[in-house]
Amino acid sequence: MGLIPQHSIIKGLLANLPHGRPFDLAELAQHKVSPFLAAKYARSGWLVRLAQGIYAFPNDVLQLDACLLFLQKQVSGFHVGGKTALSWQGIRHNVSSNAKLQLWGDQRYTLPDWFVERFPARYFHRTVFDPLHVLPNDGYATLADHALGLQASCRERALIEVLDEVGVTQDLEEARHLFESFTSLRIDVVGKLLEACTRVKTVRLFVHLAQSTGLVDVAVLRAQYALRLGSDARWSRRLPDGTLLNLKKPC
Repeated sequence: MGLIPQHSIIKGLLANLPHGRPFDLAELAQHKVSPFLAAKYARSGWLVRLAQGIYAFPNDVLQLDACLLFLQKQVSGFHVGGKTALSWQGIRHNVSSNAKLQLWGDQRYTLPDWFVERFPARYFHRTVFDPLHVLPNDGYATLADHALGLQASCRERALIEVLDEVGVTQDLEEARHLFESFTSLRIDVVGKLLEACTRVKTVRLFVHLAQSTGLVDVAVLRAQYALRLGSDARWSRRLPDGTLLNLKKPC
């Protein structure tokens, strides 16, 4: 006697859907599983419901890169950024093993519980770059040790994202140490990124640190790229540690 249809469907799911990541209703529908049938399979223990419309195989160990690729399909501009992207590319300063992943995107979004319970993370949403500017490779890098297609900020973009968080969630001293950890920056990449950066504070802070470290020839950078440095007014903010950050417009 042949297998009944629902067992055939489950067998097909186990054979054709990748393990180590979740799947949504659209993907299940490609394998003849309706929302009603998915809920039934979850009640029967054939699937695990992670959230509304999101399922995984029972006892499956979800993998970070696979889950990030899943979220990347859900959120515009979703990528690994900031200190995490720098750390993944060998640039780090006193990184704790418990450090949260830094994830960025173009839209407001709350990371799902099923993800942060397994992979502690923080999501950042801020318009750092003018969407009308074309960034080199969109500011992303290909990481040999991670899944193909996973978007992560290139070193220059990640550094700018770190600087953008100074005075919000990022300590200035650590940001300075990360800046000093660079041995070189691609001036064509960083120039185009800074030209697209909409945040006057962030551009000024980059220029200030570049001048103090000598990592980038600021005169050449400003001659070749139209940086948004704002008016002649001084930019000031009291940081969480009580120190005052003053950034005047570079001469």
